[in-house]
Amino acid sequence: MIYPAIDLMDGGCVRLFKGDFNQRTNYEISPLEVARRCAQAGAEWMHIVDLDGAKHGKTEQADLIIEIAKESGLKVQTGGGLRELAHIERLLNGGVQRVVIGSLAVTHPQMVKFWINELGQDRIVVALDVHKGEDGDYYPATRGWTETGAKTLNAVLDDYMGSGLKTVLITDIERDGVLKGANVDLYKQITADYPTLQLITSGGVGTLAHVKRLKKLKPHGIIIGKALYEDKFTLEEALAC
Repeated sequence: MIYPAIDLMDGGCVRLFKGDFNQRTNYEISPLEVARRCAQAGAEWMHIVDLDGAKHGKTEQADLIIEIAKESGLKVQTGGGLRELAHIERLLNGGVQRVVIGSLAVTHPQMVKFWINELGQDRIVVALDVHKGEDGDYYPATRGWTETGAKTLNAVLDDYMGSGLKTVLITDIERDGVLKGANVDLYKQITADYPTLQLITSGGVGTLAHVKRLKKLKPHGIIIGKALYEDKFTLEEALAC
């Protein structure tokens, strides 16, 4: 499954380089038009990140995201700044298919486990955005990638086993927006260590060869953002390859 991505800031489409808010590319096309074109190309899902929400720790673009969910014809998963159950329920009740929980999944796992059971495992995706440490392990970052925690990726995932968690989204921050290829070795490891989890990959896709390499792993989904905005290939080609 290919998930074309929209990253939102100030109501517009942007992309960051390695998660750096100071290295931002703005795109003129409106988010709703991007979503409509993706639907026309044959996509089923859209991945939307509220980067303002991720940066400031509170959802800021819910109205726009709900509009996209209602008007695009796509199933939408979205995250960024989701800290309260009421905000999550507003998105889900507004037509969003599922929400993506990042920072809280690391800092407040018991709360997220409660949400998984309260809302259903098909409504929550745990997103872990990781840096590789000097010791070779990967460590999830929080607060819009501005802070890195002490727990390893495996420690965080181990804690969720048995909680009902179904889908996990893993981003290698060093690959994000770089277009040099995804961290296939990391995704192979996760697939082997956690075969019961549905893995969505994110970060690094810049060519159709990168897409094909990821598809060989048979992940639940592959998120593609910048490569589509910059016409490295078409969404139709990514879906078909």
